[in-house]
Amino acid sequence: MNSVPTQLILVLTSLLLILPGVEAVEAGDAIALLLGVVLSVTGICACLGIYARKRNGQI
Repeated sequence: MNSVPTQLILVLTSLLLILPGVEAVEAGDAIALLLGVVLSVTGICACLGIYARKRNGQI
């Protein structure tokens, strides 16, 4: 029986061989990705802040 790191390496290697190569990413795609990540993190933090205030009875 293989150890967990060996199995993980086998799975990752097989996925890299099966999946097609990633095409070149344009600047617009990179900006859209970064903007999406920033907005998502900001939204999650805002929701956690509202939850914390409701829990403490401040709202």
